[in-house]
Order: sequence, then structure tokens, then C-alpha cells
Amino acid sequence: MTETIQRKLNDSAAARWTALCLLAGAMFFGYIFMDILSPLQELLATSRGWTPDAYGRYAGSETFLNVFVFFLIFAGIILDKMGVRFTAILSGSVMLIGAAVNCYAVSDAFIGSGAEQVMDRFMNLPLKWWNITPFYEGMPASAKMSALGFMFFGCGVEMAGITVSRGIVRWFKGKEMALAMGVEMAIARIGVAVVVLGSPVLANKIDPVSVSRPVVVAVILLAIGLISFIAYAFMDKKLEDQMGESGEEKDDPFKISDIGKLFTNPVFLVVALLCVLYYSAIFPFQKYAINMLQCNLQYTAEQAGLVFFVFPLGAAAITPFLGNFLDRRGKGATMLILGAVLMTLCHLTFAFVLPATQSALIAYLGIILLGISFSLVPAALWPSVPKLVDSRFLGSAYAVIFWIQNIGLYLFPIIIGTVLSATNRGVEDPLQYNYTVPMLIFASLGIAALLLGLWLKRLDATRHYGLEEPNVK
Repeated sequence: MTETIQRKLNDSAAARWTALCLLAGAMFFGYIFMDILSPLQELLATSRGWTPDAYGRYAGSETFLNVFVFFLIFAGIILDKMGVRFTAILSGSVMLIGAAVNCYAVSDAFIGSGAEQVMDRFMNLPLKWWNITPFYEGMPASAKMSALGFMFFGCGVEMAGITVSRGIVRWFKGKEMALAMGVEMAIARIGVAVVVLGSPVLANKIDPVSVSRPVVVAVILLAIGLISFIAYAFMDKKLEDQMGESGEEKDDPFKISDIGKLFTNPVFLVVALLCVLYYSAIFPFQKYAINMLQCNLQYTAEQAGLVFFVFPLGAAAITPFLGNFLDRRGKGATMLILGAVLMTLCHLTFAFVLPATQSALIAYLGIILLGISFSLVPAALWPSVPKLVDSRFLGSAYAVIFWIQNIGLYLFPIIIGTVLSATNRGVEDPLQYNYTVPMLIFASLGIAALLLGLWLKRLDATRHYGLEEPNVK
């Protein structure tokens, strides 16, 4: 009977996996909106006048406030001070507000409105290297307004990311933590798969053709995601009541000065840099992948979506198995090295082999390599963080990693857009771009990640952080 009394809600497999489904469901809808316009780059160019520069600035705007206003750092402090429940609901609300602004920007109602006139006069800075904002003179008003909305959405979705990671640690610590993180990321990746197939269909296959129709659907899904976070909050409150004073957030409370300890922890910084390299070679690539496949294979957006569909779906299928392996067998640092090798091979394939062969089979091969590589990251990297820092500032640790990651996620879409324009002077048709140099840039990130992965494994071997050890105790 004593054993029954001492059991907590997270000791029940059904309860903790239900909590995970609520968290992962909200992130699933967030990832749908994050890439809802990615398959529509051609349509945005023809119907709204978005050049590669404008599209690149829009794509990078998601992380602007997180990087330059340090919103993610504040989000980590909010998470450690206020807890998972408050931060989850806050992040869901911010995502929804930002998405609604973005939706208005690409709607027909925006055309000819007073808001369009305001945006025409807003932030007309020269398109120079020192202009770090997402805005420049000559940028279409709809792209400016979309970038504003995407900024606020980005604050919400990145806050949600660290909150979900912290929530998973709370429910799965000492249990199937890598598997849980892998499943959560797998569900989110399915959101990307839904986007690359569904967004072009909603935009092009229903009369009249409308770039805003998929965005409206994505906003509705974000509202459902906010409801999922609210439902999770009730479960989490019950768990906290059961944990009482033994709860991880009650013991040795967080202090803002603890953030300094993260920047003096060398292995933590290596993990953070690995994260920015991995994600900079994948998420910005997702923004351009459909158009790249269209240019190399002469495909429609729908056909290119069917090819790219293999990436998120494959990653979703493989990630839980890798998470389970890492929980039981370990080898996290080794898996990160393997992921860097596969990612480099993928982008080199797209740089040289695909343009030469114009083979759909080669395209599928490259996408499969990228999917396997990306499945290694959430399964191996995120469960490593609790082994490196104290639980009382784990939220801030995730926030710092996400902040460093967001620097890359802000810069590289802009860099790729700029390079794409520079290497395709005079090319007016968005289906005739040459993507060789952008793919080489992505491949160089993979090489840098490989070197850091080797260094991380060496640090772990000499200082015994346990990165190669199993998670299940």
C-alpha cells in the first residue's frame, strides 16, 4: 500500500505519454506554420513580387527578436522562474498572434490597404551587409508585414521549444527520455511532411489560386495547439502537487547569475555550437529545398513536395528507434559525428550530382541521407544537456542553446537568399536558379559540425560527462 501512495503521475506510462502527446501536438502545429510558405516560394514571387532577397529576409525574420533582443534568454529565465505551465500557454498565445499577422500580410485584404501603405514607408534601409534587420528599401510591403508577424511567431515557437524540452525532462527523467524527445521531434517532423504536400495543394489546386489559404488553415491549427498546452497545464499541476517539495523546481532555486556558469562550461558550448551548425544546415535548407528541387528536376511545387516528403517522414520514422537505442545503449557523441558525415554527403550530392544527373533517384537519395542525419540530432543532442548542467537552470541552458542556434537560423536564410541573387544575376524565372553555391555553403556547415563532434567525443572521454552512456538508469 505504501508503494501505491508513493507513486507519482509520471510513474504511469499512460500518463507521461499522454503529457508528451499534448506537448508534441502543439509543436506539430507550430512546425506546420513555420514552413507553411516554404513550398510556395515560386507563387510568392509571381503573385506578390517576392525576390530571393525578400524571401530570405522573411525566412530569417523568425529568429530576429530571439537573437538581437535576447528574447530567448528572457524566455529561459521566465521558464525557470514561472515554470512549464505558464510558459507553455504564453508561448502558444504568442505563436497564434504572430501567425495571425502573417496571415493578414499574404491575404488579398492586405492589398491596397492602409497597412500596405504603412509598410511601404516602413524601415526602408539600404540592402547592405550592415543592415541586420529583415527589412530593406524596395522590399514588398507584404513581405515586410509577413516578416513582422513571423518575428512574433518565432518568439513563441522557440519559447515553446525550450518549454517542451523542459517538460519532457520533468516527466521522463530516469525513464525513456531520449525516446520521448525523439518521438516529440518525430511528430514535429511529420508537420513538415504535411506542409510540403498540403500547402501547394491548398494554394494551387483549389480555385482561385491563393497563397493565403494554407496560412489560414495553419492559424486554425495553432489555435488547437494552444488548447493542447492548456490541457497539458492541468496534468502538470497535478504532477507538481504530487512531487511537493521534492519537485525539481523547488530544490535550490534558480538565480540569474547561474547563466554565467553556462558560458564557462566548455562542453556545453561545444554542444551549443554543434546545435547551431546542424540546424543552420537543415532548417534554412527546408526554406529553399522545394524551389531547389523544382529548378534541378523541372518539377512543379507539388511534385517537388512529394520528393521532399521523404525527409520529414523518414526522420520521424527513424528518430524514435534511435532514441530508444541511446536510452538503452548510449553512444550519443558518436551518433552526432555520424549525423555530421551524412549531412555533408547530402548537401554535396545536391551541389554536384543532382544538377549533373537531374535524376529523381539521386534527389531521393540525398533527402534520405539528410533525414537519417537529422533524426540523430534530437535523439542524441537534446538528452545530453541534462548531463551537463544542474536541473535548476536547465530551462536557461536550453534557452542559451536555442539562442545560439537562432543566430544561425537568422543569418543563413539571408545569406542563402543573398548568394542566390548574386549567383543568378539576370535570372527572372524562379524555376531557373542555380543552387550550387548555396548547397556548398550548407555542406561546409556539415564539415564544421564533424570537427566539433570529434572534439566533443574527446572532451567526454577525458572529463567523463556520460555522453556515451545510456540514459535509462
